[in-house]
Amino acid sequence: MPKQTDDSGSAGLAGRRGRAARNDAAILDAAREVFLSDPKAPVAAVAERAGVGMSALYRRYPGKEDLLRRLCHDGLRRWIEEAEAVEAEPDAWKALVVFLERIVDADVHSLTVHLAGTFTPTEEMGRDARRAAELMGRLVERAYAAGLLRRDLVVDDIGLVLEGCAAVRVPDAERTRELRRRFLAMTLAGVAGAGVTGTGEAALPGPAPEPGELNWRWRRPGQSGRV
Repeated sequence: MPKQTDDSGSAGLAGRRGRAARNDAAILDAAREVFLSDPKAPVAAVAERAGVGMSALYRRYPGKEDLLRRLCHDGLRRWIEEAEAVEAEPDAWKALVVFLERIVDADVHSLTVHLAGTFTPTEEMGRDARRAAELMGRLVERAYAAGLLRRDLVVDDIGLVLEGCAAVRVPDAERTRELRRRFLAMTLAGVAGAGVTGTGEAALPGPAPEPGELNWRWRRPGQSGRV
């Protein structure tokens, strides 16, 4: 008689892995909602929102900082992914606009605004942050070179744009997206160069953000100076 193969073990393993992946996704989705609403909320609120037990949460994230760090690092990776995705776009202005629209839609900057300073970043996060800044700088420089961006705008001004978009929030998620897109479009109309608007430029008021000035949230208690 031919030997029968019992694949129930592998099927069970795949099933467990599938459940683990679904639980992890549910935890991260719940954590975004909970901590964007209240960064001081306990992890128990995340488990309750995700519909998982505390033991399932702690198996993946031993402490609250681990969960916060994962959320922010995922946002940073998304930033890099979207910036790299538009590098091949030949239209410098379209590349910048599409990148910003995608970052605003993904609500990446809200994580920075709400969670910065609540955990200790890793060295890998530092490397990814430098990569993200490099990619952002290239997008802005391309727009400069094409005459599509006003010359008195600096790269860190983009942080102000994204911070303004992140502040727009209403109870309905889709309406939030629409209003943020509207705010972004109005803001970009104000920073477009003559090559886009066909008009002259009035000088922007006030000194431009200094390098690192907008990173104040990442400073730990007792730390001073630029980050």
